[in-house]
Amino acid sequence: DEATDPSISEENWACIQRFCDQVNADMEGPLFALRLLAHKIQSPQEQEALHALTVLETCVNNCGDRFHSEMAKFRFLNELIKVLSPKYYGIWSSEKVKSRVTEVIFSWTVWFPQEVKIQDAYQMLKKQGIVKEDPKLPEDKILPPPSPRPQNSIFDTDEEKSKLLAKLLKSSHPEDLQAANRLIQSVIKEEQEKLAQVSRRANTISEVSENVRRMDELLENHRRHELSPADLETLQALFQRCEKLRPLLFRLASEAVADEEALAEVLQASDKLSRALGQCRQLVASQ
Repeated sequence: DEATDPSISEENWACIQRFCDQVNADMEGPLFALRLLAHKIQSPQEQEALHALTVLETCVNNCGDRFHSEMAKFRFLNELIKVLSPKYYGIWSSEKVKSRVTEVIFSWTVWFPQEVKIQDAYQMLKKQGIVKEDPKLPEDKILPPPSPRPQNSIFDTDEEKSKLLAKLLKSSHPEDLQAANRLIQSVIKEEQEKLAQVSRRANTISEVSENVRRMDELLENHRRHELSPADLETLQALFQRCEKLRPLLFRLASEAVADEEALAEVLQASDKLSRALGQCRQLVASQ
């Protein structure tokens, strides 16, 4: 509500960043955020809808693959289409809001060419005559300013890029603004890849820990008494899955070489996995 407050004319970037942080912190964050944003984008108050679209675009830039996956589903795309369609809210949505929604969907067809549903939704709008021509994406439109960047941004650690961006943003020449926009976009992409890497590492380590815990329980039960056929089948499935996780851990370790803490975490998970696999092999050999 604060981030989309129709009574304010300027974007509340501090609040928008808190919203993005909450989306990233909650496993169900993207799903809930998109439900809320769809409701706000459909608001009869133009300023509220425009603010919501800014929040949406900022989430796309800051909230990574989980958010992209949810926004690319027909469930959410249909809510945006309703704002444009004369059968729904298109009859009273302002031209400014409809133009911005069209620009957002079209920009996603450029940024996410692999998302078939986004491509299909946009082509349907063109086929129905709701969108008559592709909007021109303004190259000198600067993406959200530095304030909503996540902590430990590349701009915070790369002094050279930070100085270059500051210089370009102060310029009044259109070509410098275009260069700043390209720089921001490249850094956002780099940061999204970094966040995806962190997410992959966390998910893999979590899966390794859970699988090792279950294997340990079954092996301990075996020491006390014979395992049932169902338990042996479960143990075999866990063993096969853990074998497949080993090369993934090696790849994660090579990605984390520059981060001592992350590397230590991956190596610790690898040690646990090797120990559990070794004990499981001993069980098979003894039988």
